[in-house]
Amino acid sequence: MTKDECFNLGYISRRVGNKGEVAFILDADNPARYNKLESVFVEINNSLIPFFIKKIVISRNFATVSIDGIDTVDKADGMVGSGLYLPLSFLPPLKEKKFYFHELTGFKVTDKNYGEIGTVQNVLDFPQQAIFQILKDKTEILIPAKEEFIVTIDREKKELHLNAPEGLIDIYLQNTKEDESEKETDADEN
Repeated sequence: MTKDECFNLGYISRRVGNKGEVAFILDADNPARYNKLESVFVEINNSLIPFFIKKIVISRNFATVSIDGIDTVDKADGMVGSGLYLPLSFLPPLKEKKFYFHELTGFKVTDKNYGEIGTVQNVLDFPQQAIFQILKDKTEILIPAKEEFIVTIDREKKELHLNAPEGLIDIYLQNTKEDESEKETDADEN
């Protein structure tokens, strides 16, 4: 299993007690959804290693966990700081304008006023706002990933239809048009 096939569930924050239990910090909207978690991938030396869970007790986004084979203080201490991962198939499917950041990579983007403007390279996750990073030829276009700008998400066709704020796309494409006209002027002079 690779990281591309998984999502980050959180990380191991510390050892709990002296019998090898650890504390998970869960980065999830609904941590209680994981109260019957049977296994998890733990990132160790840049590899995802599967571990079976013997017992898990969740309180808000914090979980106290007993992991099969981790039964000493030293073993538990060795896992502190490690990332936790689950397969993407574990995520519930989203509908309409709701999306997971990873699922839109590679989607063709069409704007209501501009037509096709490029392909989603990434969804950048900033504290204030997520941003669609779109590439058109060699030009990067950044558009806030706000539900109000999304017209539709067609998962079957891998298409994202937007209605970007007026003038926003112009800012990015205007520079491209200016560069092209400079090249044409230089070619005419030669």
